[in-house]
Amino acid sequence: MTVRILAAGDKFVRAELFSAELRRELGDGIAVHSLELPWPVEPFGRIAEVDEASGSEEQMIEALQGVRICVTQMAPLSERILQACPELELFAVGRGGPVNANSEAAARHGVTVTCAPGRNAVATSEHTVAMMMAAARRIPHTHAELKGGTWRGDYYQYDEVGIEVGAACVGLVGYGAIGRRVARILKGFGATVLVYDPYVSADSVTDVDELVELDELLRRSQIVSLHARLTKENAGMIGAKEIAAMPPGSVIVNCARGGLLDYGAVCDALDSGHVFAAALDVFPEEPIPAGSRLLTTPGIVMTPHLAGASKQTAHNAAKICAAEVGRFLRGEPLEHAVTPKARG
Repeated sequence: MTVRILAAGDKFVRAELFSAELRRELGDGIAVHSLELPWPVEPFGRIAEVDEASGSEEQMIEALQGVRICVTQMAPLSERILQACPELELFAVGRGGPVNANSEAAARHGVTVTCAPGRNAVATSEHTVAMMMAAARRIPHTHAELKGGTWRGDYYQYDEVGIEVGAACVGLVGYGAIGRRVARILKGFGATVLVYDPYVSADSVTDVDELVELDELLRRSQIVSLHARLTKENAGMIGAKEIAAMPPGSVIVNCARGGLLDYGAVCDALDSGHVFAAALDVFPEEPIPAGSRLLTTPGIVMTPHLAGASKQTAHNAAKICAAEVGRFLRGEPLEHAVTPKARG
């Protein structure tokens, strides 16, 4: 029997990428139907009870009729969709975590949800280190001033120059796939690397000088970079108190999730001069609203949630999802399931 699969792509992880990897993995015997979602031209948002999704429930209900398997990056999977699509068995999300899927409801409906951890680890780690260097050495600001016809020789004064990443003590908050790669890159530069992660043990940490508690990491680190997944427990974990504990003239980097960091406190610390610079790829509200202090506070380097955006990331997401579909159809254990396999 031909297996009906929906490839719900978007303008980053395209439907044709999913389709190509599915055919490479499975060959004949599948019927892949495509759907294109509007992200990232249209920002993702909350759809029903799930976050960071694109499209609509109505669109997915129509597209999933008669479908056993869906591969996607941004399509929503809500209680309403699950109720309306009883033939669905597997929902493979090409992201580090399936925030756009109601995994608890999926389990109740006998639908397995999988994800694609590590698919953007290289892209995000490279972007993170690039942001560190750009912020520490004022690269975007001096570029913009030169383009505007201003030569800022005063930036060569001792009190105005930045720090070398290779000579710094860098603290990484989180040691998952991205944090590990960032540590490896930084050790290549010669930096001293500290890590805080309550979920790892000292014997599992490599390319790191010390595994420490958060308060010690903040006290010692000239550069602090966030790499934790956002949870209820760690939301707002770096606020005014934590920033005040950092050395004067330090740099804050966040390419993880906006909810980890108090952005108002960052702006206050930049205005006071306690923090030299901040490099931010993620924000509490995306896009950044007009009138935000982030748009006017000096010393901030920003990119629009692009750290994980590379062509390799898109291909990795499709490849990991297709491999999970292959395992599912062959009755093999899944590598990245977040719900129990109920059928197959």
